[in-house]
Amino acid sequence: MNARFSMKGLRLPLVAAAAAAALALTACAGGGGSAAPEESDGGSAEDIGLMTPGTLVVGMNLQYKPQMFLEGDTPSGYDVDLLNALAEELDVELDIQNLDFNGLIPGLQAAQFDMVSVGLGATDERKEVIDFSRGYVPYATILGVAPGSELGSTIEDYNKEGVVITALQGSTGEQLVRDTFPNATVAGFPDQNAALLEVATGRADAVVVEDYILAEFDRSNPDQLTALDLDEPLSLYYGAWGVQKDNSALVEALDAFLCKAQNDGTLEELYTKWMAPTMPEMPGGC
Repeated sequence: MNARFSMKGLRLPLVAAAAAAALALTACAGGGGSAAPEESDGGSAEDIGLMTPGTLVVGMNLQYKPQMFLEGDTPSGYDVDLLNALAEELDVELDIQNLDFNGLIPGLQAAQFDMVSVGLGATDERKEVIDFSRGYVPYATILGVAPGSELGSTIEDYNKEGVVITALQGSTGEQLVRDTFPNATVAGFPDQNAALLEVATGRADAVVVEDYILAEFDRSNPDQLTALDLDEPLSLYYGAWGVQKDNSALVEALDAFLCKAQNDGTLEELYTKWMAPTMPEMPGGC
């Protein structure tokens, strides 16, 4: 079967109490059995625990450019390209269900789809109700500065009184500024673009932001901001695919695909196409 693509459009969760149960620590609907999948070139739907033979149903929230978004009525972005490659590898049809973010985990628990692709962090709380693949997308937090900034090129150069560093108000980035740059002044903004523009216009010295957000800003505002060349990101974690609880067969198939894509350069190719110019180091174990 050739890989195909279908887009069902924006839907609300079918479970009335879904939003309230987004992270409820209750028993959830299981996936397929635990039979091991074929090698990474795929196998039948029964082998990988799909709900419907020949179709991989994926819950997403297509509102996060450049990772996942709509170009007109067409899903686009890093996750979409990667899912198309996955569907081709598994020889199944890809069926994307576009839902509000808060409905994704409840929908997965209610067996509305086989998996969720929205860069979920595999927290202990979420692991109580769904299972996770290995990481498929890195989230690197960096320091953005104006090109030619004369403050310096190290964290210590920006951890000084009088230095103003912006961040999205209430975000982990704002707390990261307080923890990493305790001597600087943190300026939180309710809008991410406002935090970026504050630095681009010279009213602040730097912004703590995820690398792909800075790259997206640069596409619309070229040469106004650049990433400070630090030895390593200020923080780095990985988003994973969510799978119905106890569907170990699908988790194994996804992990096999991701290792193959990591080793053959597919992940890096898609990341540098959509997300940011340089892909951070991915997890080992492949």
